[in-house]
Amino acid sequence: MEDKVIESALEGILFTAGEPVECKRLCQVLEISQQQLEDAARRLGDYYRYEQRGLRLLRLEDSYQLASAPEHADVIRRALETRKPPRLSPAVLEVLAIIAYFQPTTRGYVEQVRGVSSAYSVNTLLERGLIEECGKLAAPGRPTLFRTTRLFLKTFGLSSLEELPPLPENGEPGEALAEKEAAK
Repeated sequence: MEDKVIESALEGILFTAGEPVECKRLCQVLEISQQQLEDAARRLGDYYRYEQRGLRLLRLEDSYQLASAPEHADVIRRALETRKPPRLSPAVLEVLAIIAYFQPTTRGYVEQVRGVSSAYSVNTLLERGLIEECGKLAAPGRPTLFRTTRLFLKTFGLSSLEELPPLPENGEPGEALAEKEAAK
């Protein structure tokens, strides 16, 4: 398959999907290697940036997704805005940071770190799709384990968890994510 045909097909798939599509699946349906996919994605992403198009090609862990260009966020938001979801409170951001840095983790661990009940914050993060349940801990009571989602990565502009800022020296993970959220 020619490079342009691969790029065109990749663009069509990602546009239609509207959500991340796993690299493995893309290689399978396009009948190409992982390297060919990465090369096509790089060329397509470069094209969008060079031509100052309104789209960007995002790599989210083992998936690709088309998204709007961040420089057009204000106009897009105004065009599509019906009601802004409320911002995350400092307490909810703190819980999210603990889960992001120490995942998979339990609500009990989060509460131990914070010293207060975190049920409301965990439920808020679950409702917003920023965290998800990912199993049960092999311990008495079998507490639920939580981890961050792809939406978390997308919301905070991360390709993977490795891009999380380092923990501050005083060990307060909420500060690092709060700074990233405030910068938006």
